Amino acid sequence: MESRGLQPDFCAGLQSHPAFFGSTPRLASHGVLSEIKRETLNVKRKTEITHYLRITFYASRFMQRRNKMSRTVLVTGANGFTGSYVCKHLIQRGDRVRALVRKTGNLDLLKGVDVEYVHGDLAGDSLNETLAAALKGVEVIYHLAAVYRTEGVPKKYFWDVHVDGTRRLLEAARRSNVSRFVHCSTVGVQGEIKNPPATEEAPFAPGDVYQQSKMEGEKLARQFFQEHDFPGVIVRPVGIYGPGDTRFLKLFKFIYNGKFRMLGSGKVLYHMTYVDDLARGILLAGEKKEALGQVFTIGGNGYLTLAELVERVAAALNVPVPRKSFPVWPVWFAGLLCEIACRPFGLEPPLYRRRVEFFMKDRAFDISKAKRLLGYQPQVDLDTGLRLTADWYRAQNLL
Repeated sequence: MESRGLQPDFCAGLQSHPAFFGSTPRLASHGVLSEIKRETLNVKRKTEITHYLRITFYASRFMQRRNKMSRTVLVTGANGFTGSYVCKHLIQRGDRVRALVRKTGNLDLLKGVDVEYVHGDLAGDSLNETLAAALKGVEVIYHLAAVYRTEGVPKKYFWDVHVDGTRRLLEAARRSNVSRFVHCSTVGVQGEIKNPPATEEAPFAPGDVYQQSKMEGEKLARQFFQEHDFPGVIVRPVGIYGPGDTRFLKLFKFIYNGKFRMLGSGKVLYHMTYVDDLARGILLAGEKKEALGQVFTIGGNGYLTLAELVERVAAALNVPVPRKSFPVWPVWFAGLLCEIACRPFGLEPPLYRRRVEFFMKDRAFDISKAKRLLGYQPQVDLDTGLRLTADWYRAQNLL
């Protein structure tokens, strides 16, 4: 609101008025001008204070509304690739994030991220006590913790985390009256896709212990949701990549160094998902009422052949497209022999059958259900995502 008091430019004009010079010079000598200036400054200060108080009032009202809208959430596996992005998106939205991580976990991906750490192992003996503290005040759980395929990890540990750990977390969530539980599974539970693109209803066909244990964890969660009328959602991510990922590093590295060789025809289908898009999809699963009781595949917009993916990666790296190829089956058998030879010694095989199967199995999915019910829409196109990933690899001196 404008002040009705005297303004400085008006005072400046008075100084040249006859009242100050000429017929009545005593007016200025009596300090009238100083008094006018002082009053003008007082009015200006009052106006500024009123404006400041008004801004403070509305800012306070906004913060009160935001605090009412924000929630306390628990993220398991928060220090992982996907988990770290989910945490960042939750914080950007205004939520208070509690991160369940192991004491020995690497926290590099959460540097500078404002989360509250709770230390615990989903396979640990003291998990129940840990969860009792971790779930205080929590409204939503994003269960992203997983055991990754690493040589030397006992098969039992996959089941301890993916199945038994999930069960214990679900039971604790129910005791704590959590309003929603988002369980992160994987499209790997469907194995090789026989009739691409696969919907969420395609049959289970897990291949290795990781996929088998994730399938059992998903089944357990679905059964728990139904039996206890518990507000849960299941998401299945597809081919996650982006800055911070090292799973696709070998592919980028071999293409960058000119050492990549296509195994087989390159005609198998593959589906990529930029990690920011995945994080947005997971958050939608945690807030949309239409999501309750559902299973959603969260992926990028469309899929392509492996040969096309290699071309797009080469373009992102600004290197020539590799053209050489080998038959796939001899390499697959070589992988089998490597696994057999290295297993007794606990050594990391130089070649896995699973890595060879990347060139052999279709993995293409229909994400229309997530679009329809969640309003999910991937925002990062493949070429942009690959370029951002390549730039990150370069910045980290990984290529």
